[in-house]
This record gives sequence, structure tokens and C-alpha cells, in this order.
Amino acid sequence: MSPLASLTTILTFISVVCAATSWTTTPFNPAAIPLAVRSPYLSAWLAQGAGNALNDVWPTFWTGAIVGWAGFINVDGESYVFLGDPDVPNASFQKAVQKSFEFTSTQSVFVLSAGPVDLTATFLSPVEPSDLANQSFPFSYLALSAASNDGQPHAVQVYTDISAEWVSGDDSLTVNWTTTVGDTITHQVQLEDQTVFGEVNDRIQQGSAFHSTLNSTGTTFQTGQDVVVRAQFIQNGVLANTQDTDFRAVSDDWPVFALAHDLGTISAASDPVIFSIGHVRDPAVEYLIANDATQNRSLFFWSQISTLDDAITTFLQDFPNALARADAFDAQVNADASQISSNYAGLVALSIRQGFGAIEITLSKDASGQFNTSDIMAFLKEISSDGNVNTVDVIFPTWPLLLYTNPAIGKYLLIPLFAYQATGQYPNAWAVHDMGASYPKALGHNDGNDEPMPLEESGNMVIMTLSHFQRTGDNSIITTYFDLLDQWTQFLITDALIPENQISTDDFAGSLANQTNLAIKGIVGIKAMAEIASIVGDTARSSNYSSISASYVPQWQQFATSSDGKHLTLSYGNDSSWGLSYNMFADVLLNTSVFPASVYDMQTAWYETVVNEFGVPLDTRHTYTKSDWQSWTAALVTSTTVRDIFINSVFKYAADEENSQPLGDWYETLNGDVEGFKARPVVGGHLALLALQAVRTQTAMPAV
Repeated sequence: MSPLASLTTILTFISVVCAATSWTTTPFNPAAIPLAVRSPYLSAWLAQGAGNALNDVWPTFWTGAIVGWAGFINVDGESYVFLGDPDVPNASFQKAVQKSFEFTSTQSVFVLSAGPVDLTATFLSPVEPSDLANQSFPFSYLALSAASNDGQPHAVQVYTDISAEWVSGDDSLTVNWTTTVGDTITHQVQLEDQTVFGEVNDRIQQGSAFHSTLNSTGTTFQTGQDVVVRAQFIQNGVLANTQDTDFRAVSDDWPVFALAHDLGTISAASDPVIFSIGHVRDPAVEYLIANDATQNRSLFFWSQISTLDDAITTFLQDFPNALARADAFDAQVNADASQISSNYAGLVALSIRQGFGAIEITLSKDASGQFNTSDIMAFLKEISSDGNVNTVDVIFPTWPLLLYTNPAIGKYLLIPLFAYQATGQYPNAWAVHDMGASYPKALGHNDGNDEPMPLEESGNMVIMTLSHFQRTGDNSIITTYFDLLDQWTQFLITDALIPENQISTDDFAGSLANQTNLAIKGIVGIKAMAEIASIVGDTARSSNYSSISASYVPQWQQFATSSDGKHLTLSYGNDSSWGLSYNMFADVLLNTSVFPASVYDMQTAWYETVVNEFGVPLDTRHTYTKSDWQSWTAALVTSTTVRDIFINSVFKYAADEENSQPLGDWYETLNGDVEGFKARPVVGGHLALLALQAVRTQTAMPAV
């Protein structure tokens, strides 16, 4: 297929995508819709495939395991299910009919008709990177508003419940629960026997799930067996204000925790009633400090409030303001991304909640037990691929999201890695691969047996450090950890020009010697260290490293360019090989101008000749690709036509209605099938063009 034909096919697909659904979708129907996505453990999605309505299937955790979340609306005594796929044998109800679905960077909004009433269900997972307390709240909103669609008044009640499936990866385990009734009604459920920092099937076996609402006139609650509690609302429109105290296994008569509101008689759109759902644990992360000691760290929001009741009440009462901030954030992202294309704007909007949903912002406590707000560290779970903590080559592709929204969070992700290696406990000379093998245990690798990516991670750390300084003017990482940065640069100087046989971030593709793309990273990393040395006034070192980087480039060109001069090779001397040279984006981002314009032009022309139906393969070893690296490549090519081929290819994959899991970054270019990853934060790399735009203009997201 010619490049022009391929692009035409992509654009034609875009014009008809979502035709399989019976409701309108804006901007498109993704493989899975984020419902409550705030942390590695508050992560609820609606699987789509060819298109599931909100009441066709149960919401699921990112792994695909069901997290029971049901919703009903009663209209003039008739009951309709709008959320989940419940079976209530002893009660009569209908399915509300989904009319529309829209998502933004922070919200998923469904409109369903329940007979003569339209129900709007807004799932808001706030993204507030400039407010660390708000960003660290592990809570999400569901807002429900009803309006008559026939011009007549109607009596309306609404209901939601969650099941104990929210608190464990093993449904055979016993849970207990409490209900607190005051200004707020809160159900709290947790495992009876907890394991601090322990996971089962990627679910934390610690902490509690919370389902809450403000207590107003007409608000009722109930806990108990799912079919009993749901039948109570379906048949009566109110709950019994009773509590089941028969604590039992998650799957034993399926205990649920329900809340209901009587909206009264409505004609015009009712004021929304607000529910919150959350998962809270404390401590949140175990971190290795000097002398093989460990430190327990808590989520940042605890420094602002004293009790969970206060946290939940504050969160619920703040909904109008939170919605206004979310709308402003969404509008800014959409405006910025739409300058590139509407397809790009949709892709970015789908990626933001997923990216931030892997990150938790933490504090330590001082000797007196007070939170140390000057000791901020952020932790990122390598969701889906292996569960590592702060994997350097996962932070690296996620980096554009942080540069665009708040680069300080990027700094807080790097600090745990720097601080650990500065203790001297990590024995290798290069940068560590990750901060711990299993989230949330950030226990380092004192044995040095982390996954070996010496060139990859050393280059990443130096590049990200300079990038953070350029975006913020904050040189604290540079001045504090200059010696470590220089140590890693020595390794780059030794290994970058002719990389030894090793793996890169694309470890699933296997190891390879003389990787062109790894050499790019190393050479840019050396130049980045030259810039870092200049920042601290070390002109001699800066000049030396600049000279080394410059001297490597012509040698690298000779090694890495195919004999016909049409493209870079995947590995030196293999003329028939090629790959996405996405590491050149670092050269563009840092404005280091390491590589001549001719190399960018050559690669741009080449990519246009090798695009498949769903994009350009990662390299010639396979026909699969990565959506994040295609987005990075879109930001470095010198043709807007080729840029848009990359963007539209990733969009086509994201909107093809063939997959049914949270967006996977690793997929097949021939048919759009996912290869196994899902819900990973590396989709933050889709914001590469926005990050570049922000760096060049030095604009920032509005404070929220």
C-alpha cells in the first residue's frame, strides 16, 4: 500500500469509526472507558470492544477483574438499571437506553433514557497536577442528574452501590465493614486480615474502599446481600437504613454498600447528586533509605487534613469547584492539542487519566511524627508489564505528560532513584533500572540484580534531569546529585558509540548489540551532561563532553546509515534493518542539536515508505509497534504529513473497536491487535507534541 493510500484509508476509517454503536460518541469509542481512575488501586474501567453501554457489563479493575458497581433509577415507580449488569431475580426492572457518551481528559459522561427521564452520569476523576494535595486524593466522583424528556413532571429516585470486590484480588477472603451516618454517609469496607504493602493479582491487600455521599433530605443507605439490597430500592425507591453485620467472604452472598437519593418531582434538569468512591491505605509506600533501613511514606493529602471523614466530606463538598477546575483543564488540553489535530486531541484526552492513574505523591514524617512537606517523593507503578516501582524506562516515555502538566511531579519521581543511589547501596556504576521489584515496596536492588539496562537508564536519567531544569529553572537535582550524573556519563562515554549486546526499554524485543537507537540516547546523554556541567559553571567539563558528543556523531552516522543512504539501521552494518529512532526526540526536546538536519529529513522520508495499516513497526524484527514511541517520532519528524500519519495511525488503533481493555501501548501494525500491555502510564508519551510545544513557548498549564 502506498503512503498516500494508507493515509486515505486512515482518514476514511476515522470518518466512520463508532458506527457499530447505537449512541453518539465524542470524540470516539475507546477500547475501555475510564470511570474511576486515580491510583494503581483505584482503577475502574468500562470495557468496550465493539461498544458496551454503561449498563451492558460490569466495571472492571484494569486487570479485567470485576469490581461490582451498580446503579438504578426509579421513575414514577418504574425501575431502570443504568450502571453495571446486575441480576435481581425477585425484582422487576428495565435497562435504561444509552443515548450518548463523551470523554474528556478528566471526565466520562453518559446520557441514558429511563423512560420519560434522561439521566446524565458524570464520572469525574480529577487531574490537578499543580495541587499536590488534590492530586493525591485517592477518590473519584460520580454525579447523577435527571431531566424530563417529555415535558411532564416525574418522581425520580437514584441509587448506586459498590461490592466488596473493590478491596481484594481474592474473592474468597473475608471482609468487614462499617457505615457512618452524619453530615456524610460513608460505607467503609476492608479485608479482615490485611497485608501491609502486599498485593494479590495486582490488588493491594491493605486499606479500605469508601462509598460516600452528602446526607441530605431523602438520602438513605443499606448494606447487605446484593440481590436483597437492590430489590429493596427497585421495589420501594428508598433503602432501609439498615446494616448487615454478618461479615463474610467477598463472594459469600456478595455484600454490597448502597446509597440512594430521592430527587423529588423533576421537570428541568435536577441539581446533581454526588457520590464518591475511593481506596485509601496508610502507609502507602515502603522506601529504602540509608544503611538498609526502610521508611514508611504516606499520601500527600494527609498533611492537609486530620481524618478520613474530613477528607471525604471536603472532597464531596468541593465537587462544584472540582468540576469547574476540571472543565478548565479539559478545555486547555483540548485547545492545545487541537492545534495539531482533532484526532490528536482525542488521543491525548484518553491518555491523561491513565498516565496519572499510576502515580502516587507521598511524604515522610519527621522524628516528632509530623509530615515533612519538604520531603516529597512520587512513586509510579509499572502497571501491567511487571509491577516495578519507578522504572526509569517507564518514567522516560511518560515524561511528556509531566513536562506538559507539571514537571515538578517528574522531579518527585526521580528523587527516590537519586536519593537511593546516593546512599551507595546500589553496587553498579550505571543507573538503577527501578526502585523496587514489586509496587509499593520501593526497596531498591542492593544486590545489583535489577533488570540490566545500563545504557538505557543512564541516558534516561541524565536527559530527564536536564529536561526538568530547562522547563523549570530548578537546579536542585543537578546541584545535589551532580556526582551521580557525572558517574553515569562516564558509562555513556564508554558505551554509547558502540553499544554492547544489551536490552533497551523495548526488552520484549530481546537484546541486540550495536543498537542505533541506544547509541542515539547515549550520545544525546553525553551532550546533556555537557549542558548540566555548564549550568554549575564547570566549563572545562562542559567543553570536554560537548567535544566527545560531537566527535561521536560522524562516526555514528557511518556505522548506522544504510549503504544506500535511505535510512538508519536497527543495528550497525545490517542494511536491511531499520526501526523507530524515537530517541532523537530527546535531541529535539533539549534543543541540543546533536544530530544534523539531514538525519531527521532522511528518517522522515523513510517512515513514509514503511507505514502499515495501523502504523510504523517498532523495528524490522517484528510487525508490532508502540504507541508512545510513534508519538515521540511524530514530534521529531520534519514533515507535518508524516507527523499526521503517525498520529492518525495511533488514533485508528485506539478507536478501532476491536479491543476491550484499558489502552495498550504495544500493538500490531497489521491489524491493531494488542500485544499484552494495558493501562500503562507510558501513554503519557502521547503528549510528546504538547510537551515540545510547552518547552518551546515556556507555557504552563493553568494553576488549578
